[in-house]
Amino acid sequence: MEPFIVHEGLVAPMDRANVDTDLIMPKQFLKSIRRSGFGPNLFDDLRYLDEGVPDADNSKRPLNPEFPLNFPRYQGASILLARENFGCGSSREHAPWALVDYGFRAVIAPSFADIFRSNCFKNGLLPIELDEAVVEQLFRAMYEQDGFRLKIDLSEQRIEGFGSESLRFDVDEFRKDCLLKGLDDIGITLQRESAIRQFEETHRHQFPWVFDVVEI
Repeated sequence: MEPFIVHEGLVAPMDRANVDTDLIMPKQFLKSIRRSGFGPNLFDDLRYLDEGVPDADNSKRPLNPEFPLNFPRYQGASILLARENFGCGSSREHAPWALVDYGFRAVIAPSFADIFRSNCFKNGLLPIELDEAVVEQLFRAMYEQDGFRLKIDLSEQRIEGFGSESLRFDVDEFRKDCLLKGLDDIGITLQRESAIRQFEETHRHQFPWVFDVVEI
C-alpha cells in the first residue's frame, strides 16, 4: 500500500448527500477481488449514459456530460469533496478500491459511514471529516476557482490551500500511523513475522503430533 504523508491534488465534487457504496461501485462489478481495474466503473450509473457490464470496453461507452468527473476541469483530480454520510449502504470493500484505482488519495466530507471509513484506511485512502459549514465553504471555493487544489499533510493533520489559515482535521492515531507507513492489515501482520515464526516453531516442538501426516 502506498504511504500517505503529504499529498497535493486537484479537487473534484460529489455534491450529493448519502452516496452509498452501490452508487460508488455498482453490484454487477463485484465478482472480481483483484483490488485493481475498478476505476473505469467508479460511479458507473452516474458517469455513463448506458448500462455498465463487467469487462466492457469503457472507452467506447457514452459519457454523461452532466456528471462532474467527466468535466475537463476535473480531469486528474485526486481529492474528492463530498457531502454527509458518504459511503453508506453495504460494506463492500470494492468502493474504496474503485476510488483508489481511479486516482483519489483522499475524500473530504462532513461524515462517513463507519465501515466505509474503516475500509478506506485499509486501502490507502484518507477519509477526512470536517465541519459541514467548512465543507460548504470548500464547495463554494472549488466551484468559483477552476483548478482548485488542496495540500493535505497527514503527519501534521493539516489542509492548506484554502484561505490564509490551515484547516485542522482529526484522525485515529493507529490509522494515521498505518497510512504514514503504507501498512494494510497484511503489512501490519508481517511486522511481527519473526515472532510468528518463533511461535510456530515452538508450537511444533511442543505438540508434534498435531503436525503428523495421517495416511488413509
